[in-house]
Amino acid sequence: MTTAVVFDSAGTLLRTYRVLKDVVQGTVQENVETITLAASCRERALILLYVHSRDIIDEDPSRLLSEYLRENNINFGISCTCKAVTADYIRSLLYNDTHATIGDLQECIRTVWNTCRKESVVAINSGVMLNGNLGGIEFVITAGGRPFSRARETIQDLQSRGIGTYIASGDRTKKLMKMADYLGVPQDNTHGVATPAIKEQVIEDLKRVYDTVVMVGDGINDLRAMKRADYAILSLQQNEEKPEPLMKTADFTITSVHEVVDIIDRLQ
Repeated sequence: MTTAVVFDSAGTLLRTYRVLKDVVQGTVQENVETITLAASCRERALILLYVHSRDIIDEDPSRLLSEYLRENNINFGISCTCKAVTADYIRSLLYNDTHATIGDLQECIRTVWNTCRKESVVAINSGVMLNGNLGGIEFVITAGGRPFSRARETIQDLQSRGIGTYIASGDRTKKLMKMADYLGVPQDNTHGVATPAIKEQVIEDLKRVYDTVVMVGDGINDLRAMKRADYAILSLQQNEEKPEPLMKTADFTITSVHEVVDIIDRLQ
């Protein structure tokens, strides 16, 4: 029997520290579940920015973020939305925003870096939460992730058993590829900026190749893929409070990523 295991990234392979700033209220929050936040309002969209943190840090903090993105042709990825949106719609909200400044995002980046800089391996990504009701950016967001203990060992142990290993994540592709290289997941098996629909399609495509496909995730954006997979594993490593639909869909729950190996052995 051939088997593939598809992992989400943040919260599943990576322990994530996330900082969010409400650009309207001026308040800063830590470790907010951004996927849950996006899902709580149909007008919200979680957007990844294809920009390096160092470039943002070097900019004038008083400058509008939208102006910087527009003038530098900074592209973006749509990570999570509750309704169907077009790239043109997102581009209009993002590039014409009048709320968020460079300084807002700099504050998030510095807070994350001060917490994560001692880690030997770390990936930092930034993005925004758009809100159609506001006509622009509601929150700016930065997240830093480091591999969970035994994450790389888990990938190696699965591969030694002949198990196909894959990553399907909403994280920025370039940063995700670097982390995949560290973990030992082939780049061809790594899917970045994966929306819930894309994750579901990855599972569907793999089911045509493998006898059994397992999805390992931790958030509501993994639900469609978990339902489509032959078996669903829910990670409680970072947050044990999960929405009821996730708990009902999961065939197994884990508190350490290496438990996936034991589950696969039992399924085999």
